[in-house]
Amino acid sequence: MPEALGDTPEAFLAALDGPTCIVLTGADPSRCRALVTLLHGNEPSGVRALHRWLHAGIQPAVTIVCVIAAVEAAQHPPVFSHRVLSGRRDLNRCFRAPFDIDAQGMLAQRILELLVHFTPEAVIDLHNTSGSGPSFGVSICADDAHLALTTLFTRRLVHTDLRLGSLMEISEHLVPTVTIECGGRTDDAAHTVAWAGIDHFFRRPDVLTRRADIDVDVMRNPVRLELTPACSLAYADAPRDDVHLTLRPDIEHYNFGVTAAGTSLGWVRGAQLEELFVAKNTARNCLLKDVLMLTDGELITRQPLKLFMITTQPAIAKMDCLCYAVQADGRELIAGQRPV
Repeated sequence: MPEALGDTPEAFLAALDGPTCIVLTGADPSRCRALVTLLHGNEPSGVRALHRWLHAGIQPAVTIVCVIAAVEAAQHPPVFSHRVLSGRRDLNRCFRAPFDIDAQGMLAQRILELLVHFTPEAVIDLHNTSGSGPSFGVSICADDAHLALTTLFTRRLVHTDLRLGSLMEISEHLVPTVTIECGGRTDDAAHTVAWAGIDHFFRRPDVLTRRADIDVDVMRNPVRLELTPACSLAYADAPRDDVHLTLRPDIEHYNFGVTAAGTSLGWVRGAQLEELFVAKNTARNCLLKDVLMLTDGELITRQPLKLFMITTQPAIAKMDCLCYAVQADGRELIAGQRPV
């Protein structure tokens, strides 16, 4: 097999005819795990790590089912640059019914059917963040099994009750599943995280028992900060008059650090805060005024926050979200509990 993989991840990608499933027979073929990657075409770390691992020609501890999903989007030139093809839904929002409304839904359904068929004991879904930042896991569960899976890759976990139709939500009824955000899609460190993590996931005899000596920083039920359809956006060092919202170009540097109250994130022109942002928790309560405020046109943080998945790509900020937020200690933000 290694000689048929191509010399580079790009050559490997080019040889794929579409969404691909690769099954690696393990030393213990009675057990199975699954790796899903490239649900977004511009997130290459999983493919790069898998290509490297396959080239090594090592037999995994158990049978591994590898799914490479958004091949067409990733192949569209320039390669690994398009999250989704124009006019199509985000594949990682399609893992719930109805499935038969478009090609993305039907692909998500096929992936779910594949997982049901192979009955893996665990699933890892590998991603990159759109901006630079450290690695972290995301899951709807924070029990020992999910924490154990997380620590194969990282020491941070976002525990969320939010349901968007993402693959990780199968933890609720099917199999322990964790999304791993390896870091920025162009960061060498992210590719290293992906490689080391899948090596652990493939080769360890036990991946579901948590080690007591490994601490995990858990962030609970983050607020999702979205932009409204009316919001026009740019990134610049000074406010622009041709858009409503100008964000500082270095805003992604706040990823995962504690952002102090009163930190300037950018500027607003010609609009009120609620006309540009939606900030709701998993209970659908509005927490916008607990997160942000305007002072003389400057957008500043209302209280100390831990922000993550901040993007500096306007298209992703508009299509998905700008970032997520929790309290500085990782706890869930509570409506009305803010400095006066």
